[in-house]
Amino acid sequence: MIERIISLLPSSTEIVCALGLREHLVGVSHECDYPSDVVGLPILTEPKLDPRGSSGDIDTRVREIVQEGLSVYRLQTEALQRLKPDLIVTQDQCEVCAVSLPEVENAVQCFLTPDVTVVSLRPEKLDDIWTDIRRVAQATDQEKAAETLIQDAKERLQKITQKTRHLSRPRVACLEWLDPLMAAGNWIPELVDIAGGEYGLVEAGAHTPTLTWEALVAYQPEVIVITPCGFKIPQSQADLPQLTTQPDWQALPAVQQNRVYVADGNAYYNRPGPRIVESAEILAEMLHPEACAGMAVPGSYVRV
Repeated sequence: MIERIISLLPSSTEIVCALGLREHLVGVSHECDYPSDVVGLPILTEPKLDPRGSSGDIDTRVREIVQEGLSVYRLQTEALQRLKPDLIVTQDQCEVCAVSLPEVENAVQCFLTPDVTVVSLRPEKLDDIWTDIRRVAQATDQEKAAETLIQDAKERLQKITQKTRHLSRPRVACLEWLDPLMAAGNWIPELVDIAGGEYGLVEAGAHTPTLTWEALVAYQPEVIVITPCGFKIPQSQADLPQLTTQPDWQALPAVQQNRVYVADGNAYYNRPGPRIVESAEILAEMLHPEACAGMAVPGSYVRV
């Protein structure tokens, strides 16, 4: 039986807790902050860069580290040994989002016993998030709780679809990074569709691509949603000159119609766990403020 769990990324921490396993969680990543009572648990990771910098500074440092063949994060192996986990939950979807899977597997081999289970998540679309919840549940004998959680999530998403299906669908640009400019991929196109918008920048399930400023202008977005990965709203707001000083910014339909928003990318859009449903509800309120008023978590977004 699984008694001691370590989670190495925020989304898996939320999954573990949503499955009713908070009391078994003994260690988390440096970014885990929800639910609030995980704050204060032993931290197993630290970044090799300053996450408080601008998007351009962070991108430059990440590229330098990766070019050197290094991981962006350090795994605290002494703490790992001390905590003696039965289960470690990590990911291998993005090399700059968490400690790499090979590093975790090597640490288990070197510092822990062979019976430690490693579950690595790889979400690319919405269905993959449900699959990942089930995989954590299977490793912890919480299959029933998982199915209840997933069914509730799907019902809430269906309610959004029902509210928006007959409304006009604005052309949406979701920006996951500002320097360089990147259009949000993976599950974001599906969330935009559920929330009642059109998304022509990336196919569902595709990884986040870089985007030229000229391509964004040509796309003529009617709504722009800014959600830099790992950024809370104030950090994203500090980076806005990367957009607002660009030529033709003022001419974009979204700007002219006052429909540019900054949302909490750290808590929602870039965290593929149970709160992905809240991400869709926030989007729905931004896209259809009258029909979907009150759906968004208070304080989860601001208008630029």
